[in-house]
Amino acid sequence: MSTMIRTLLLSCSFGLLAAQKVGFVDSQALLDRMPEYKAAEQEIERLTQQWQKEIEDLYARVEQLFQQYREQEPLMSPEIKRRKQDEIEAEERKARELQRKRFGPNGDLFKQREEKMKPILDRLQQAIQATAQEKKFSIVLDRSAGSIILYGEGTYDLTDAVAARLGLK
Repeated sequence: MSTMIRTLLLSCSFGLLAAQKVGFVDSQALLDRMPEYKAAEQEIERLTQQWQKEIEDLYARVEQLFQQYREQEPLMSPEIKRRKQDEIEAEERKARELQRKRFGPNGDLFKQREEKMKPILDRLQQAIQATAQEKKFSIVLDRSAGSIILYGEGTYDLTDAVAARLGLK
């Protein structure tokens, strides 16, 4: 392809892009202002701490069983040793399984976060979309989601308009 054709195609592409009205929002700032988001975050934190304590208690039980085993090992028969080792391994396996169930991929934490956050994020997305359509923006970028916006004129920042639509101060 010739340089002239490539330049012509690029300038047409940039011309189409320039015709688009692009805005941006700071979705994290909006979420931080939403009481339901803060409540959901606090509930998730409470569950996380509760589950972490459960797991720590199980591992403490494993450690306690192991200490007892080490203290009593010289007095144990081979059969009792094996039974105690099996008991320790079973408790450790139970702790690992609970940890995986609570914090693993698709675990309880993931499910709770999705369940509690999805309606909030959907509401935010709808408000962004409605605001963009009302103000005739073709594209809306999220300043907080890794989009690098080196400069954005205030007239293209839709954060306050979205906040107003959501009834946030």
